[in-house]
Amino acid sequence: MTLLLLAFHVQPALAQDKAAEWKPAIVGHVNGIYPQLGALYQDLHAAPELAFQEVKTAARLASEMRALGFDVVEHVGKTGVVAIYRNGPGPTVMVRTELDALPMEEKTGLPYASKVRTVWQGRETYVAHSCGHDVHMAAWVGTASTLVNMKDRWQGTLMFVAQPAEEAIGGAKAMLADGLFTRFSKPDVAFALHATPAPAGMIGYNVGPVTSNSDGLLIVFKGRGGHGSAPHRTIDPIAIAARFIVDVQTVVSREKDPTEFGVVTIGSIQGGTAGNIIPDSVTLRGTIRSYNPDVRTKLLAGVTRTANAAAAMAGAPEPQVSLGEGGHAVVNSETVVTRTEAILRSAFGSEKAKRWPPITASEDFSAFLDEGVPGMYFFIGTYDPQQVAESRKPGGQPLPSNHSPLFAPVPEPSIKTGVEAMSLAVLGSLPSR
Repeated sequence: MTLLLLAFHVQPALAQDKAAEWKPAIVGHVNGIYPQLGALYQDLHAAPELAFQEVKTAARLASEMRALGFDVVEHVGKTGVVAIYRNGPGPTVMVRTELDALPMEEKTGLPYASKVRTVWQGRETYVAHSCGHDVHMAAWVGTASTLVNMKDRWQGTLMFVAQPAEEAIGGAKAMLADGLFTRFSKPDVAFALHATPAPAGMIGYNVGPVTSNSDGLLIVFKGRGGHGSAPHRTIDPIAIAARFIVDVQTVVSREKDPTEFGVVTIGSIQGGTAGNIIPDSVTLRGTIRSYNPDVRTKLLAGVTRTANAAAAMAGAPEPQVSLGEGGHAVVNSETVVTRTEAILRSAFGSEKAKRWPPITASEDFSAFLDEGVPGMYFFIGTYDPQQVAESRKPGGQPLPSNHSPLFAPVPEPSIKTGVEAMSLAVLGSLPSR
């Protein structure tokens, strides 16, 4: 307990001195290992795997961590990896990365661009790391290497977690259900980072909510199939689905308080096989996002009511409506952020390390924090600063964001920034030797 209190209460007052002491060693080590990290990044980028299919990705990270001296356990929560490094008495600090990619085609034209195809939800699809998880994994391995290299400066336990299925909002819960915090020690603090289309070298964070609640939406509209030339003999589920997609937005614009955040997005519509056939069903998939629990309740009820109304207007059977709870909002600990902020600002400057408002995307790192672990989730910029500046000029070309087929982080210095920032954050939560 004495060591834990030392890490949490004494080090913030020494942030500037500690950052000045740690950063040269961190930068020197990162520069030395960057060729390996860059190669790892390109390998991961070119060979992405989808949620709970990350067999080769997990094995690669497990191998990297064993080579650094970590005790590694694989297949936690199906494809998750847990790597432990004990370095004397002290708190346990968890660092999380994600393993999975997205079911989409990459169109960056990079020499190491993904060309992978696989089967997802019953259909063939391309696979791409268009959210930056490959950057996260490379920074995760680099942070582990850096901290091991500096083991004479800190004491405690490192708990590096490679989580599957973040994009499906299920991997964190799967690892917890498989005993992550019972088979292994429950951490005293947890960190995670995320790539974002901001200038490389920038670090953003906030106290309190930093991401949104997320609920999954699956609706099957049922109709009566038939020939496209005789729609009067059918009940057209495509027309029903189209009406619902338009009408459901009035729940957001006319029922929700406009000062509160809330978004309903339909990201997938599947139905029909040919232009002259009216199908007998159409399937929609989407997400519902919010910060406020009351707004969440209103949106969920509005989606169900609008779906039923769209079907009733067409004289169709009642639709199948499934609303699945996804990730909760990630809520950063004020104590952890305040301590880490002092270190990051000392190391990078207040113009590069600063507080950003919460984002509207969702992420299941919250599942770990919901277990009572104080933590901090922060962002790193991944685009060339000049490219960002040009995009912000009048008439400038918008930057491709996460989940865009054109999303193309600049590996250097993005990975280096991730390693440096995460290493400093972890060191700030461990007592010095």
